[in-house]
Amino acid sequence: MRAIVVSATGGPEVLTYTDHPDPELNPGDVLVDIAAAGVNFIDVYQRMGRYPLSLPFVPGNEGAGTVAAVGEDVRDFSVGDTVAWAGVMGSYAERTVVPASRLLSVPDGVTADLAAAVMLQGMTAHYLTHSTYEVKPGDDVLVHAAAGGMGLLLTQIAKLRGARVIGTVSTEEKEKLARQAGADEVLRYSGFSEAVRELTGSGVHVVYDGVGAATFDGGIASLRPRGMMALYGQASGPVAPVDPQTLNQHGSLFLTRPTLAHYVAARDELVWRASDVFGWVASGQLQVHISRRYPLAEAAQAHEDLEARRTTGKILLIP
Repeated sequence: MRAIVVSATGGPEVLTYTDHPDPELNPGDVLVDIAAAGVNFIDVYQRMGRYPLSLPFVPGNEGAGTVAAVGEDVRDFSVGDTVAWAGVMGSYAERTVVPASRLLSVPDGVTADLAAAVMLQGMTAHYLTHSTYEVKPGDDVLVHAAAGGMGLLLTQIAKLRGARVIGTVSTEEKEKLARQAGADEVLRYSGFSEAVRELTGSGVHVVYDGVGAATFDGGIASLRPRGMMALYGQASGPVAPVDPQTLNQHGSLFLTRPTLAHYVAARDELVWRASDVFGWVASGQLQVHISRRYPLAEAAQAHEDLEARRTTGKILLIP
């Protein structure tokens, strides 16, 4: 099969489109012909070596496609089923093997492209708004990078839960996207914490920050007493060490650095989050903005565009 292989960490140029051995089907596994693979910042971090992996590896943490074969002891999936996954490596390829325990059926009304686009980010937005900080009606929520793939989903799900959403963006075009997703207020990054204070008086209940170094301090300053900073990514770079006394000085704040794997470790929790997300997509309550589809061979260009902020919403690789 053809796949993207990383043999040395570095820039987008290390993403090599090449022949690669077909994946081996073991008991409990499902072999999938990939229809689409999602591109995420975690793929960038792994490619750079910021999140170290054994070399060589096939990147890609989410995707969707059609079941080609099932291993022994697999009872819940059959050849021809449309399925999706997140948090399983190897999606930048024509085929991959996924443990049946981590695989999900894609319901009618959700295409493979949509499933691939919403799995990782949709479930991340779900755990952030339902578990890390349970958003309640009337809460003030700050969403950074509100026009990105995560930001658009976070904004919509927070609105479904009754929040007032304040988003940050870098351009007028991105502001329009954030407002279309339901953001009540949209700010530029410069001076955003002061603007948040003017809008809310006492600050927001929660900050959802996938940007990291560039926005962290302002996010802390945007929180009301006993508010929560949910730092779920670091697109602008890692945050410097934090003195816990800072949390006290700003009002007994909470700081967490969550990741999806810990919120879908149990099968029932995985199914709950994915079922909610797929249900919202199928009913039209959650709109998934796919900005670009790249051929698998152009994975390096997809990474370049993602890192340079030339994309909005979600981008996919198509084998």
